[in-house]
Amino acid sequence: MAATSADHNQQSNPKTGAPEGSRAQTRSASRASLARWVDSLRRSDVTHLWSELHRLVCHHPLVRASHSAGLLVEGGERGNAYVDLTQELFVTLLSKGRFQHYLETEMSDAEIECEIGQIELTNLLTAELRKRHPESYRLARRISTIIQSSANFRRFDATAVAEGEDEQHRRLADRVYGLSEWSDGKPRRGAQELEQRAQMIPVRQRDTRMVGCTGDSQIIISNSDLEDLIVSVLEACDAPVDVRSLRSLVMSRLPVMDIYLVPLGGDDSDEGRVFEPADTRENPEQGLLRRESEEAAAGYVDVFLKGLRESVRGKSKQYDRILGVLWHCYLCPDHVTQLEAAARLGVSDSLVSDYRRRIEQELRALAFSEIEEARRFELSLRERVRALVAVGVEAGVAV
Repeated sequence: MAATSADHNQQSNPKTGAPEGSRAQTRSASRASLARWVDSLRRSDVTHLWSELHRLVCHHPLVRASHSAGLLVEGGERGNAYVDLTQELFVTLLSKGRFQHYLETEMSDAEIECEIGQIELTNLLTAELRKRHPESYRLARRISTIIQSSANFRRFDATAVAEGEDEQHRRLADRVYGLSEWSDGKPRRGAQELEQRAQMIPVRQRDTRMVGCTGDSQIIISNSDLEDLIVSVLEACDAPVDVRSLRSLVMSRLPVMDIYLVPLGGDDSDEGRVFEPADTRENPEQGLLRRESEEAAAGYVDVFLKGLRESVRGKSKQYDRILGVLWHCYLCPDHVTQLEAAARLGVSDSLVSDYRRRIEQELRALAFSEIEEARRFELSLRERVRALVAVGVEAGVAV
């Protein structure tokens, strides 16, 4: 595809000798020449449809951003992660009947590609982000809403927009906000200095009141208190801050607890925060609390594994398989893609997807009140499943 785009860029107008159209038009023309959605749908050419979806996945900007968010497997090959995402997108479009809808409404190739790339794939990625980091996602949206709607804040990059920058294509995360009372010429500060200043603000206590239609979400912090916290962060920074950095600074002062089955002690380059005491030596009180938390974590593990066994109706073969999916897809230090896990277990990719759905359903049924409980649960579950998987392998060899 890169070679095709280069060929288009080198073509020139025979009258003027200038390149024909802008770079965006050239890229669109190149993609349109490659994508034959309508023809492939009419001929039911599944192979070509899958290859076109894979092309969209590989070039989508949110896919690259998903690596930093932890949505794609970083330990394995990137191509395998793209294959997993393409397969999930294909199944989603097929289950929703979108392929038939494109034919019935007589959509063009360009319209189909635009809808899949800008709507369907984007929704798939944001839904995965909301599932893996529910509290962070919800708080980031609340912070963005408050700074845009409250009279205490206003934009400080309106001058750049007025000088010709395209406001329509300026992402919200790149916009700069500050307090309304500040003057227009207030200077900005570096990212490191902003973080140091924000550290002076104490971490807020968690509001444990339950909200939502099903009452399964905690408030964490009310809107009025969240707005006061944003004001405090900006006053401590004493400078306008872009929305992306402001959300990070505000959330660093909140007890966010995104419980999801990921290796908590693995890569330290992720966005999670590590809480370490100043004195690493364990005192008697800490030892007692640790033993109590270990016992509580073991109880959570028993409940979780019991739920998994009940989800497969107590069948030993299916239970061994779901434990294998749990180990390879969530707990194993060597991160593998879903396709690789299916190959190691000798099952289909769809079966792995079904077992992952059951695992995540049982995980959501657990209720942790502290971050340390979730960490102890993850460590205890890893050791338990490692032993169970090893026993299963030895039993298979003995047979």
